[in-house]
Amino acid sequence: MYVGRDLSQLTMESKQTWQDKELGYFHYALSQTAPYLNAEGVTMLREINNEIKRRGGLEEKEATWTHGTHPVID
Repeated sequence: MYVGRDLSQLTMESKQTWQDKELGYFHYALSQTAPYLNAEGVTMLREINNEIKRRGGLEEKEATWTHGTHPVID
């Protein structure tokens, strides 16, 4: 389960200040509901995608003892 700031809090901030887990969760949630999104929702999903690309993706480059090779998004 996602525990963090909700979308109404995050919309007041630049996508550049969002944490990776927030980007990952809302990317997943909005992608699942993409056929039902209005123009504002589609724009938000596009901005999230662009920020993920700007950061080089959300996957870890190497596994460690405490982290796998990809984030687990609930």
